[in-house]
Amino acid sequence: MFAKLFHKHTQEQRPQHNVGQGSFTSADLDPKVVLHYGVPSTASILAFDHTQRLLAIGTPDGRIKVIGGDSIEGILFSPKHSSFKNLEFLQNQGFLVSVSNDNEIQVWDLESRHIASSLQWESTITAFSVIYGTSCMYVGSEHGMVYVLKFDPEDRKLVILPYYVPTNVIAEAAGMSLDCVSVVRVLHQPSSDGNRLLIAYENGVLVLWDASEDKVVLIRGHRDLELKGKKMVAYSNNTEDMLSDNELDHKEDKEISSVCWASNDGSVVAVGYIDGDIMFWDLSTADSSPGYQANKLSNHVVKLQLSSADRRLPVIVLHWCANRSDSNTGGLLFVYGGDEIGSQEVLTVLSVDWSSGIESLNCSGRIDVTLDGSFADMVLLANDYSSDRACNMLYVLTNPGQLHLYDNACLCSSMSQHTKNASVPSMKYPMVIPTLEPYMTTTKLSVVHGDGKLHRAMSEILLAAKQSTAQDQNSSGMKWPLTGGVPGQLLKDLHVLRIYIAGYQDGSIRIWDVTHPSFALVYNMTSEVNDIKIDSASAPVSALDFCPDTLQLAVGNKCGLVRLYGLVGSSDETNMYIVTENENKVQKIPEGNGPPCTAVFSLQSSPVCSLKFANLGGNLCVGYECGRVAMLDIIEPSVLFLTNEESSVSSPIISLNVKFSDSCGLPNSPQKSPTNISDSPGKGLLINATRDAHVVATDTVSGDMVCNVSINPKKESNLISMHVIDGTCEPLSGIDLSESPLNADSGSKPGETDVLSKSAPVEAEAVTTVESSYFAQMLFNSFILLCCESQLSIHSLKSVIEGSSKYIQRVNLVNRCCWTTTLMKDGKECGLVVLYQTGDVELRSLPTLEVVGECSLMAVLRWSLKTNMEKTICSSSNGQLILVNGSETAFISLLKCENELWIPESLPCLHDRVLAAAVNATESLPSNHSEEQGRQLPDVLGNAVKNLKASKVEKANQAIHHYSPENLEKLFSCPPFLKDTSATADKQDPFELDIDEIHIDEPLVVNYPQESDSDKTDRGKGIDNKGKGADMQKLFEGASTDTKPRQRTAEEIKAKYRKAGDASAAAGLAKDKLHERGEKLQMLSHRTEELQSGAEDFASMAKELAKRMENRKWWQI
Repeated sequence: MFAKLFHKHTQEQRPQHNVGQGSFTSADLDPKVVLHYGVPSTASILAFDHTQRLLAIGTPDGRIKVIGGDSIEGILFSPKHSSFKNLEFLQNQGFLVSVSNDNEIQVWDLESRHIASSLQWESTITAFSVIYGTSCMYVGSEHGMVYVLKFDPEDRKLVILPYYVPTNVIAEAAGMSLDCVSVVRVLHQPSSDGNRLLIAYENGVLVLWDASEDKVVLIRGHRDLELKGKKMVAYSNNTEDMLSDNELDHKEDKEISSVCWASNDGSVVAVGYIDGDIMFWDLSTADSSPGYQANKLSNHVVKLQLSSADRRLPVIVLHWCANRSDSNTGGLLFVYGGDEIGSQEVLTVLSVDWSSGIESLNCSGRIDVTLDGSFADMVLLANDYSSDRACNMLYVLTNPGQLHLYDNACLCSSMSQHTKNASVPSMKYPMVIPTLEPYMTTTKLSVVHGDGKLHRAMSEILLAAKQSTAQDQNSSGMKWPLTGGVPGQLLKDLHVLRIYIAGYQDGSIRIWDVTHPSFALVYNMTSEVNDIKIDSASAPVSALDFCPDTLQLAVGNKCGLVRLYGLVGSSDETNMYIVTENENKVQKIPEGNGPPCTAVFSLQSSPVCSLKFANLGGNLCVGYECGRVAMLDIIEPSVLFLTNEESSVSSPIISLNVKFSDSCGLPNSPQKSPTNISDSPGKGLLINATRDAHVVATDTVSGDMVCNVSINPKKESNLISMHVIDGTCEPLSGIDLSESPLNADSGSKPGETDVLSKSAPVEAEAVTTVESSYFAQMLFNSFILLCCESQLSIHSLKSVIEGSSKYIQRVNLVNRCCWTTTLMKDGKECGLVVLYQTGDVELRSLPTLEVVGECSLMAVLRWSLKTNMEKTICSSSNGQLILVNGSETAFISLLKCENELWIPESLPCLHDRVLAAAVNATESLPSNHSEEQGRQLPDVLGNAVKNLKASKVEKANQAIHHYSPENLEKLFSCPPFLKDTSATADKQDPFELDIDEIHIDEPLVVNYPQESDSDKTDRGKGIDNKGKGADMQKLFEGASTDTKPRQRTAEEIKAKYRKAGDASAAAGLAKDKLHERGEKLQMLSHRTEELQSGAEDFASMAKELAKRMENRKWWQI
């Protein structure tokens, strides 16, 4: 029938075409990541914003994943593919700070998702910490230096402040050189006002430094441990204390590997060492007298060991959580490391208490949490509903990309059972799109156009299903504590709906609404069909197709079963049809919550490879792995035909396409009679392609094979996909068939083409001339694009049906292709996307197949293509791709043109400005007023205000205080020892010096008249009872240029500078006083210049004073 039809048509007309160019250019390709879900498999570091409730996850390839609530997730890409060694939030400010292995400090703006400022550090950064609640940061280097940085959010600049911690002063106080000793950790002490910081050096030295007084407050290290100490053994089920008669000091330095505060007030610090030891150091004697410190030295340290083995793992991570908000004498210590080398990888949790003093420290419990994968990082937090406890939850990150949430109550409950390796329940990260558990096997992205009844019904169903799913998630047990971010704006009056469908290995199907830039789960359909167990229904899903005209979903699995679901159905649909190759039966189905399964087809045991709805959803084509093809009737569920094994090619069906005579509606088709078309509604052509590059055409009426053509590529490669393109649309109408290389090395051979059976001429006679002419024109103007692993070729559908394998356009690929899709522009298919096994992506124009743009998954997503990854790639015709890699799912937009639905304003925001403003305003209010204010605010802000106390408790338990940014900025605005008088004033006896009280000739002894008590009192109050003549007499009386210095006693020096202490402190104070004296002399010189304009006497006095001052020596000042 079809052969005669084409012969008849070609005699009547043969349109001439000219080769045209595709409408896509290199400027059209602009790949960008729109959405990203899931935890990267290489995640290595965590950070948490306690106010905004955001979690940040860093990866070794320079990516940062930020997770909030309500499916709000974002991905940040660093320009360099370098891992992060530090990651911290600027709490409640909308910024995230990262330190790369290349020693580049980057500040990320979470709202714009770009880098706000960056700073390349010259030396290696070995320690980094953000002062909580401020934008100031400590940076420790490999040379033992500690610097201070500040980020200005208005200027968006990262500035190095003048202040630093002088290593030479610390080295002198410690009695050792620190030039080549790295700083391991820098922590601000919670009990201070932000002016004290703890510095841990690699060689085991701990230094408590006061930045306001520029002095060493306390030094701890193994070299000063010459007294008896205490060792705590925590490696048995019942921990025991051992009073050691041996000295705890070590002749060699113990290298520090981790540090954390172990009390809310900063009086105790826990230090982990590279040899596996853990030391609890008591720093409460820092402000005590020297005699008291000497008496308490024997009780200021306790050593704890997790294993009795000689060789133990380094203590990599230490975290502390207090038992109560006001507790400074006990809590939970989380330890990773310290156990015997070769032991099972666990996270150890210890319950420690020293209510009677650090010397009575007792380890009352221990539990080893078995990890699901290798440990990467952990972070402590509190849930939104806790006000009586602080950090009652913790995140544990393990490889590959697994995030677990543990509850402290469960840990303590398991610990009370006195079982070392008890099973601890945890909550896994609830992935928005599950990809591994269960394992995703295939996907489909579908678009529903129009505004008719089905469109409105689908919109209502999506909304209702999302609300029901959200209620089910809220009713679950443990709440996921991440709630940060702001959802994007929901665009109204949309005429397009997008749904994302995924099939899984356990036979289940999930459907998401992706109309807006966030994935909202709509349906989670199990493998059970209408709560009825059907054999082979739980087999892995292998193929999916969705019909936007009828809103029906077809699901095929590895056992050959095909299920049909109606997303929008009527109330009277209570029957399910079970169709086999031999019989049909109907079964009543109970009412359910999800979409009902309307039909089940079990025709073959071979896996289903391809599904395709046709004839406006009235038919369904099924392609099997064995090479057979079935045509199903959907309206009245039945089998129209199933190709026999003899005529089928024994190769998996890769692609299916159907052309019907009454469903095309070509814009340039000739006028025809509707009566003639309706007389033969089922006439059409089913075209399928197999993996071994065979193109088979089948008559949709009889099921007879029309042709079977083998397209032999030059290189041995499998067929990836087949696309049937409407040639009546530009640019394919520009192809000149007469000039195309139809007879150039086509590779066709006799016997490779199977023509129609002998009954074909009889059937062809029954077709009217008008219908034959129109249907032939439709097929004649269509083209077949075959995409093989090593070759792309375009063929005329007419020539293929005639049995020819000749091509119109062909290109050989350098790399092997694994996936393709076509793109449309202005309603025309004029672009081809090619994905190679190397991860490279090409955009080619149609029909020339020329490359107009290139990119790669590595450049766009930092992904490398993995095996079978192409099976879960799906796309839309406007260049939107959804890809899956391990536990990650990414939505990519390839084209530069902005999509009408996914505008930037509709994207979720990672920082909640309203919440930040509410929290900042509440912190400045009294506690009772904040509670009343919280009741007046909306629900979201009210909850934030109500939980503010819990947030403050949490900060306290993490040894964190909220410091005044203004005070810290003033404190760090000057280099050490050069602070303003107000910043370094003596708290016990403030030293004030008036400009008129400067004694220039101080070394000389001057006899003044005795002052009365009233004069002393007035001078103490700052009252000047002397005239200007007395000032002049005081300046010049007894002055001479040949005066000699006299040696002062120690008592005189102490009385003069009013400071007692070590030599370094005295030298620093003397330096400060000299600097102050110089500034005041400059002020005196300025005053003299002002007096010169008013009186000649003062002018001559100033000249004489300047002349005499030139001959002064430094010891005469």
